[in-house]
Amino acid sequence: MDAKQEYARWSGMQLEDVALSQELATIAGDDDAINDRFWRDLEFGTGGLRGVIGAGANRMNVYTVRKATQGLADYLCASFAAPSVCIAYDTRNMSREFAQAAAGVFCANGIQTWLFDDVRPTPMLSFAVRHKGASAGIVLTASHNPKEYNGYKVYGSDGGQITDEAAATILNRIAACDVFTDAKTMPIEDALASGTLQIVGEDVDAPYYEKVKALVIRKDLVASRASDLKIIYSPLHGSGNVPVRRVLRELGFTNVAIVPEQERPDGNFSTTPYPNPEEPAVYALAIEMAKKTNPDLIFATDPDCDRIGVLVKNEVGELSVLTGNQVGALLCDYRIRTMKELGSLPDNAAVIKTIVTTDLAKSICGENGVALVNTLTGFKYIGEKIGEWENDHSHSFLFGFEESYGYLAGNFVRDKDAVIAAMLIAEMALYYREQGLSLFQAMDALYQRYGYTAEKLMSISMPGQEGQQQITEMIAGLRVNYKTLLAEENLAVFEDYKQSVRVNVATSAQESIVLPTSNVLKFIFEDGSWLVLRPSGTEPKIKIYLAAAGDSAEVVTRRMATLEKLGQRLTN
Repeated sequence: MDAKQEYARWSGMQLEDVALSQELATIAGDDDAINDRFWRDLEFGTGGLRGVIGAGANRMNVYTVRKATQGLADYLCASFAAPSVCIAYDTRNMSREFAQAAAGVFCANGIQTWLFDDVRPTPMLSFAVRHKGASAGIVLTASHNPKEYNGYKVYGSDGGQITDEAAATILNRIAACDVFTDAKTMPIEDALASGTLQIVGEDVDAPYYEKVKALVIRKDLVASRASDLKIIYSPLHGSGNVPVRRVLRELGFTNVAIVPEQERPDGNFSTTPYPNPEEPAVYALAIEMAKKTNPDLIFATDPDCDRIGVLVKNEVGELSVLTGNQVGALLCDYRIRTMKELGSLPDNAAVIKTIVTTDLAKSICGENGVALVNTLTGFKYIGEKIGEWENDHSHSFLFGFEESYGYLAGNFVRDKDAVIAAMLIAEMALYYREQGLSLFQAMDALYQRYGYTAEKLMSISMPGQEGQQQITEMIAGLRVNYKTLLAEENLAVFEDYKQSVRVNVATSAQESIVLPTSNVLKFIFEDGSWLVLRPSGTEPKIKIYLAAAGDSAEVVTRRMATLEKLGQRLTN
């Protein structure tokens, strides 16, 4: 696309959103600003759209949302005899407006549409698709990104994020639509009057909550002692406030204090500009509260409530963040051991994690006779695997997790779910509290049993067209020259997920990787440590995942420092 020509076309349109016209006027003559907004259409990836809110083809606005929705509507009408769709949205700026714009397009195309009556977590959209038997679902969210962003995630009829094949087909449909002239639309009032649009709420919420509560394993313990556990919770201005509190309250976890400054919806995230529970800074207000109330743990969920972070007291009594890998390993171990103890562990039980998630799960599952399956990064691949097992009955899904604070139990949701995770973590923390242990102490016991590990994520931003090209060239170069670049690093195995090949470096023997292709490289060293390079699927970044292994915390700390330097060297 010619950026200047497209800018001129947008500037000449009478846009219904005056703010967009004003933004276009302010960048007149600024070639860099024009190119940034118009050098491409906002990319529709396997998860949908995500971008900065604003004017232009490479921005999230009502026109790009309608265009994407028309492409999706065309796909649904071609694929289903009587297509239907569920829509949810979070607390971000413009989420409600974009959701209503999408509903208008679906309804104008004759697609039965269910729209939530207010903000809901992303995983509740996944549940709604399955509960309603819908052909697809969308949720308006940009997860944990800063306030400038919004996004549009697409789900298939199984309640999981759309597959790569479906995404490619939908992308072709979208590409065939003109951003101004091809999207059909109708007013919300007319859609409601026709019955094509229906508003949903408690009719979907109630069955979801019942299924979440049914995941409790130690039901007697929770019923009798849940109120003993002291929790501070922050929804970080997002959609988790109502559902997380409701589930905990109905299970008896009534000793839950909310961070008042972060309780209410706020698309500007005024107390935490980067509302990501992976960032220690988001817990500052909760930690201040904790000085007065002395809780057992602190929770925080991101704006669309699919990720959850946990703080507990460490060995010196200070509150510290448990990593996503640590929480996942703890939950994996707790649920397996508890179900084994109670005689409810299926013979074909299996855990799913991603290729960049802790290897502690391998040790835990191996000792307990539970299968462990690795997938590519992205929870949609975990959801796909659950669906496969549901059809072929080869395994019973027990638990799934990824390093980026995403967890799932049960098969009624096909995405990471912080509402479920809050309940799982609360039960686990209550159990260990009854044993006289904090989650920090329980984690240390895992290290002592299975060996010490540490994981870290490094992200390097490379924005714009130039940054995207740099990322592509960087990984292509490493793919070819890794033996030279890592000649002195005791490299044992090289995995190339784009070429679907695993190489034994010492013997040059190769074997196939049976996973979908992805532009990801993994370097596994002789001591069990590893490094993964992966372009972000949602942000203009190259991500470097590091995992160090050793027989003591001190050894692991030194090894991680070496891996960090290596990651920096490979990406400079």
